Amino acid sequence: MNIRERVKEIASSVCPAVDFENEKALIDDQILESLDIVSIVSELMYEFEIQLDVEDLAPENFNSLDAIAELVESYL
Repeated sequence: MNIRERVKEIASSVCPAVDFENEKALIDDQILESLDIVSIVSELMYEFEIQLDVEDLAPENFNSLDAIAELVESYL
């Protein structure tokens, strides 16, 4: 399984009602709330054994599945 697919699984487990495959404005359209982001970040850090910085919590890094996957990949 590639990183993008694993990120999708993690995000979908945290927010099962969100269509991560097709939504391209998760933050801009207020689909994800701050608690959702914190939960996703926590799971990503645990799963991939990475440490995300506060600067990484910028909206552009969580607006789409591709953006989240790129953020994770940048730490691997």
